[in-house]
Amino acid sequence: MQATMMNVPLSINHFLDRAGTIFKHNTIVSRLPDKSLRSHTYGQWHQRTLQLASALQRAGLQQGDRVATLCWNHHVHLEAYFGIPAAGGVMHTLNLRLSPEEIGWIAADCQDRFLIIDDVLLPLYRQMAHLHAFEKVLVFPFSGAAVPDDLIDYEAFIASGDAAGFTVAPHGENDPIAICYTSGTTGRPKGVAYSHRSTVLHTLVGCLGDHWGLRGNDVVMPVTPMFHANSWGMPYGAVMMGAKLVFPGPHLHPDDLLDLMQLEPPTLSLGVPTIWMSLIQTFDRAQVETPGRWKLPAGMRSLVGGAAVPEALIRAFDQHGIWIMQGWGMTETSPIATVSYPRAELKDATQDERYRRAAMAGVVAPLVELRLKTDEGAIAPWDGQTMGEIQVRGPFITGSYHEVPVTEDKFTPDGWLRTGDVATMDELGFLRITDRTKDLIKSGGEWISSVDVENALMSHPAVAEAAVIAIPDEKWSERPLACVAFKPGQHAAPAALNALLLERGFAKWQLPERYEVIPAVPRTSTGKFWKLKLREMFPR
Repeated sequence: MQATMMNVPLSINHFLDRAGTIFKHNTIVSRLPDKSLRSHTYGQWHQRTLQLASALQRAGLQQGDRVATLCWNHHVHLEAYFGIPAAGGVMHTLNLRLSPEEIGWIAADCQDRFLIIDDVLLPLYRQMAHLHAFEKVLVFPFSGAAVPDDLIDYEAFIASGDAAGFTVAPHGENDPIAICYTSGTTGRPKGVAYSHRSTVLHTLVGCLGDHWGLRGNDVVMPVTPMFHANSWGMPYGAVMMGAKLVFPGPHLHPDDLLDLMQLEPPTLSLGVPTIWMSLIQTFDRAQVETPGRWKLPAGMRSLVGGAAVPEALIRAFDQHGIWIMQGWGMTETSPIATVSYPRAELKDATQDERYRRAAMAGVVAPLVELRLKTDEGAIAPWDGQTMGEIQVRGPFITGSYHEVPVTEDKFTPDGWLRTGDVATMDELGFLRITDRTKDLIKSGGEWISSVDVENALMSHPAVAEAAVIAIPDEKWSERPLACVAFKPGQHAAPAALNALLLERGFAKWQLPERYEVIPAVPRTSTGKFWKLKLREMFPR
């Protein structure tokens, strides 16, 4: 017997056409550099996207050619997400927070032919242009300024395209549509190329009720940059569902985000923990200093990831009726791998238990296989205690890097991705990230999770941020050093912080050897705590 289903290739071009026909009256809002708002309907966006695709083909784009973007979150970046693949090209999102030298190296490594860039980022482009020669540089006049004569006006470029006569480039479901480079915290960044198939499957999994729970009447505010892991896949999901998108542009300061929430209240937002930490601290301070200035959107859901979410942060937002849902993943996993959602088995759990579970990385997503491998090579049991490296595989997990040989330090012989994250798994399948392999602290032969200590310290009312690193010790090999940033006008003595840790169940040998007070924890280009910088600041 044979199955009778049609063998129709999966393609994100279906999402593009769906949005332009079914959802043509729905809205996309972009915040401009002057903080004004510009609105487009999905119908207008669809027309512009096809014009971009047509113009790219007329400019000589060939199947598989890379078109880079150096842009903030806005409607033109969304046009690139779909217009470049429709033309047969591969969108390459460049991380604007990297140094010019790193951006230039990545563009050259990927062999990008064309570049789409915001006019406000041209100074950055001028600093890296000598490292890679783009054939065409298309400048989006984001600020409204005139485009330099030696570059191409994006609006004029797409006006030369023929949307009505355009036909999408022939393609298979395994053809690449986008490439994103890893952060390169260990060695050079490496490219992860996503396909039509992997992206469609990832989008369907992301939109599930226990994950994004994305609906057509949602108002989505992606604070996560579109140059970082495809903004966690949300642009594809929003277009598929026709949800209203509210792009913050370059305005990511807490005051600016809170102002935007008054103008366009989101029902779903997403960003890294450091953004939400700053936002809730700013909001709470304003409640005292300027009451009534802002309101948090009632009932807003918030997807937070990119780093461990402190339980204190989840509690702080829940006090205002906003539930934070944590996810874990990587550029290599598209990125959804696990999500911490309320399980049916926990319907009678206490509030404290709900918070404890919400602060975990969550349960593995459908279509993703996950296992924990111990140092001895065994599969770690689901006991909530045994630590192991997270290894994953699935249809939207990368099996290699762009033009980089497959090595056993990144991929196992039986085809699993080695993530470098260390975790435990409990009896319900909840994953708890304990650290990166390089950030675990081994003191006297016993492991200390820097993440656990950090999250406990950040529950202290005076602490704004805390990061813990290992420092060498002659007797114990390594000991933890806690770097703490306090809230304005507040302080806590080391003895008080240690007392809190003891109350939270830490043993005396797990307490930080010493504390260092810093203005703020250094961050990577994606907003994560940059422990490499802290190790340079405090080598011992």
